[in-house]
Amino acid sequence: MIKKIIFFLAVVITAQSFSQRSTSSPYSYFGVGEEFGTRTVEQISMGSIGAAYSSNRYLNFVNPASLSELRYATYVFGVLNNDLTIKDATTSQSSNSTNLSYFSFAFPITKKMAVVFGMQPTSSVGYSLINTITNDDGDAIEITQFSGSGDVNRIYGGFGLKLFKGFSVGIETDFLFGNIQNNVLNLREGNSLASKNVEDSNVRGASVKIGAQYKTTITKDLNIHMGASFKLSNNLKSTGTENLYSLEIDASGFEAPSDTIFSGPLNANLERPRETILGLGLGKTNKWYAALNYKMQDAIIPTGYFDNSAQSFQYGDSNRLSAGGYFIPKINSITSYWQRVTYRAGVKLEKLGLLVNGTPGSNSFTSIDDFGISFGLGLPLGNRLSNLNVGFEYGKKGTTSNGLLEENYFNFRLSLSLNDVWFKQRKID
Repeated sequence: MIKKIIFFLAVVITAQSFSQRSTSSPYSYFGVGEEFGTRTVEQISMGSIGAAYSSNRYLNFVNPASLSELRYATYVFGVLNNDLTIKDATTSQSSNSTNLSYFSFAFPITKKMAVVFGMQPTSSVGYSLINTITNDDGDAIEITQFSGSGDVNRIYGGFGLKLFKGFSVGIETDFLFGNIQNNVLNLREGNSLASKNVEDSNVRGASVKIGAQYKTTITKDLNIHMGASFKLSNNLKSTGTENLYSLEIDASGFEAPSDTIFSGPLNANLERPRETILGLGLGKTNKWYAALNYKMQDAIIPTGYFDNSAQSFQYGDSNRLSAGGYFIPKINSITSYWQRVTYRAGVKLEKLGLLVNGTPGSNSFTSIDDFGISFGLGLPLGNRLSNLNVGFEYGKKGTTSNGLLEENYFNFRLSLSLNDVWFKQRKID
């Protein structure tokens, strides 16, 4: 069942907030599920840029070097509502899910350095697929249901430092954890009992990201921004149990386990190569900004039960090209609220690094790609430092060729960025 978090302002910021299923994508069947990436609502609204982007009051989850520009204590959290339409060559169906995307807290230590702490989901499993085999009369003789649920989350901390004018470096470390369950239920005509295979695993891992940014002035008002971030190679380890048992299913769907057929341990590993993101931007401070980003990563190497490459899927190289930016008509306008609003837009084209064989026995693997366009608004709140940010994203992932599924998604994102000045020196009259 897809659970919803509707009233986001009432969300209690705890680890349990991330335990809701936050995807219904059939492609979350593979590996540790559908991966979300580490980007804020503001960044996604600009096409997922971030390697060269920095701000004195907005956070940047792509490059920790951007923290050196932060001038205000900043608390942010985001919410995602996903409307998804899944279709094959003949039919389609829709689903909806809502979840808390992230929360983070950052503050400057000096004018040249700042730190950040936070938590966010990195991937989610949430699929339910049914395969039916029929006889010549069209009657079902065998039904197999594939279903899964679970999430992988991360707790992280980062640090950014300006080494000299225009040049900053940063580092971020995180710890990943989560639980994933995959089930296969099989019922055949003539058998009084069904069978069910349950894989229940805990995922653990850690990673390190380093980054650098450089900004310089071309003319009086025009700045050029360059940046790079590198997530070092890391491993995600999964341990758990696999149980195969027979069961009875009554008319209401209640399952009554009967006999255990098999029970044993599960072990798997995902070796993730280094991820590199490069960015180039051009802009005028507090007026406009435009940037290009390119992300690349070699193929993930799976072992254990994650390795299903001989059957239904393989991993390949992944990459993403992003372009986007923002425009502020007049940030200090006192006559028009809408001139103080930040207008954002962007586009992305991504090869996810997932190759799926939709036709069993054909040995034909198809690359799963993702194309999306986005736009958003940064709405100033009372003190003009804090902002309510809304973002909209429309895109397509996958294809109906080779027996696969195509996803058309519309994402509505909402984030609150609360800013305040700390350590303000008191004036004495």
